[in-house]
Amino acid sequence: MHYVKVGQDQGAKLIVGGKRVGAKGYFVEPTIFDNVRDEMTIAKTRSLAPSSAVLPFKSMDEVIERANSTNYGLAAAIWTKNLDKAHLYAKEVKAGTVWVNCYHVVETTTPFGGFKMSGQGRENGEAALEHYTETKTVTIKLGS
Repeated sequence: MHYVKVGQDQGAKLIVGGKRVGAKGYFVEPTIFDNVRDEMTIAKTRSLAPSSAVLPFKSMDEVIERANSTNYGLAAAIWTKNLDKAHLYAKEVKAGTVWVNCYHVVETTTPFGGFKMSGQGRENGEAALEHYTETKTVTIKLGS
């Protein structure tokens, strides 16, 4: 609820949602803000609520720069019909997972985890085994 208030106080337009659900727990309606600018708290901070901030853009370079300027890098997504743009985005954006034309598709056999302040290591798949593995090197000289 703090982020809903901060977003509105900083000039973002609440399009839908933004209300508490139920009397117990910490549930919030899915929330969408428009008129969001890069310097706003809701554009720079993970609220961990079902919320989205809509920011207009003019070029792929701007989108990639904006995505990489955050402290977080768990996941990113792009919706496009242009596969060249999708590949460029996936290559350039610093995120542990990039979804193209979908969101939050997590398969247990593929690694999942973030970059920067969004975690270390990977869950799922073979990559998860590294988290539980401690490698040791032993070198022995035989003879003189």
